[in-house]
Amino acid sequence: MWILRINMSDLSTKLEAVPEDYKLLYGRALTSKMILDEVPPLCHALGPKNKLVFSAGIVTSSSAPTSARLSVGSKSPLTGGIKESNVGSAWGPDLASMLVRALVVEGMPEKNDVYWGAYIKWDAEKAEPVVEFFDATEYTGQDVYDIYPKMFEKFGDKVSIASMGTAGEFGYGNAGIVFNDMARRPSRYAGRGGLGSVLASKRLKFIILNDKGAPGITMVDKALFDEGRKKMIDAIRSHPISKPKGGLNSYGTAVLVNILNEAGGLPTRNFSSGRYEGAAKTSGEAIFETNKERMGKEIYNHACSPGCIIQCSNTLYNEDKSELTSCIEYESTWALGANLGIDNLDDIGLMVQLCNAYGLDTIETGGSLGVAMDGGLLPFGDSKGAIKLIEEMGKGTGTGRSLGGGVEVTGKIYGVRRVPAVKGQGMPAYEPRAVKGIGITYATTTMGADHTAGYTICPEILGVSGKLDPLSPEGKAALSRAFQATTAFIDSCGHCLFIAFPILDIAAGFEGMVQECNGVLGTSWTADDVVAYGAQVLKWERQFNEAAGISKEMDRLPEFFSTDPLPPHNQVFDIPEAALDSVFGEM
Repeated sequence: MWILRINMSDLSTKLEAVPEDYKLLYGRALTSKMILDEVPPLCHALGPKNKLVFSAGIVTSSSAPTSARLSVGSKSPLTGGIKESNVGSAWGPDLASMLVRALVVEGMPEKNDVYWGAYIKWDAEKAEPVVEFFDATEYTGQDVYDIYPKMFEKFGDKVSIASMGTAGEFGYGNAGIVFNDMARRPSRYAGRGGLGSVLASKRLKFIILNDKGAPGITMVDKALFDEGRKKMIDAIRSHPISKPKGGLNSYGTAVLVNILNEAGGLPTRNFSSGRYEGAAKTSGEAIFETNKERMGKEIYNHACSPGCIIQCSNTLYNEDKSELTSCIEYESTWALGANLGIDNLDDIGLMVQLCNAYGLDTIETGGSLGVAMDGGLLPFGDSKGAIKLIEEMGKGTGTGRSLGGGVEVTGKIYGVRRVPAVKGQGMPAYEPRAVKGIGITYATTTMGADHTAGYTICPEILGVSGKLDPLSPEGKAALSRAFQATTAFIDSCGHCLFIAFPILDIAAGFEGMVQECNGVLGTSWTADDVVAYGAQVLKWERQFNEAAGISKEMDRLPEFFSTDPLPPHNQVFDIPEAALDSVFGEM
């Protein structure tokens, strides 16, 4: 396997053997270690010294279920610290099948007015991947839904495409990197942390993969892998959340809207309440019923990437049966719904579609709009005004360029005290005063406020791996630490984070995940080794952040969470600072 480097300073490429130190590193483990090793922590995130590292997981491109995940690592222009943004698409498996352990984009061209595309294909004669560059300047400044079909027409409908929208070209802190889904929609995002702007700063508009003829990954012990794979499939297909026609397959991640609302943990009108009166109209159940009425039949969800058997990606259809958007995630319907006091599902769907088209992270976009509404730019509930502002963001007009800076920047511009962000990144769809374990994750993760970094929602809200009181602070630091370490491993192994539901409740599922990895690598890892692996990843990320000036004193939530009681439970975030410090202090 190789490390493939693309140097945008001179449009050169280089294949390197994977160093011995990186032998067992994949996915998030490898992206974070390479950023630590190669990127100066104090460099400008949009400057020539920053790098982007793409790496698929250990079992990605194998027949392991729900495992087509890709990690993208860099220094974040939003947080100023290390960033791993994770996505499911065919792009990750295609990269792995061409034996590329890591794709590194580095350097920066002198000319800022020319954008390039990199077409990477498998050369059967050389038995290695090769890169061809093409001028992509003509495709800038456009809706990604308009330019992706042109790339498929140019390179064939079997390729996988990574790009960024106008948000990246404008250098926004909330610009994501977009990948195509199974139906070739440009709708799958490594959305958080502004990495779309890093890609744009390199003047690399497209990275297109064609793995035709590539050999695919090899396994040391296929029989062991197959044994683990069967256990994983059985666990996923039997758990009520992940099974066919279960919660995720029927209602998508938006199934959480009503659940969090009932728990008083659905952030409403810029985190001023934990319960939204219009929540049911924006939920996964509402999407399901709306589609049933409009299409005349029940519509179950589809896979975002090859080999996914959970299949939680939904589609919202218009009244004329045409497609409005795909996919409306829980975080998206919250950020552009309850968070803004908006309950019009079609308007929420249009805003999701616009964010996809422009390359905007829906979480950061909705968070910025919520803060702007709090600051008086427009009233809560004004969906038409919110749509107009997103259009301004995508076109770089009006107030759009300011809002593109993200939640924290917007709060400073409009003089708002209630700014829900940690380390510069806006908070996702879980209220930390009502779900205190996730609040600890927000505060302490190396990524800025990020629910996926340590998803304590599992036990605190869903009762997965045992039910814990979400309002209690007791034991939550240790809970967050354990979830953060395990998540870092899952992000490295290549499975989707949603396997956490079955493997936490079904011991054989967890065992199967470990066996799959051992089968690929020839290792003899145990469950303890998995946690230790994840903990090491967190240490590397922490090391980078500390060198970048992000110390443990920044592992805190904004002040208003500890001073302003949250309706309906009238709770504050009361986790002691010593407990927050212990999350990494004991690792």
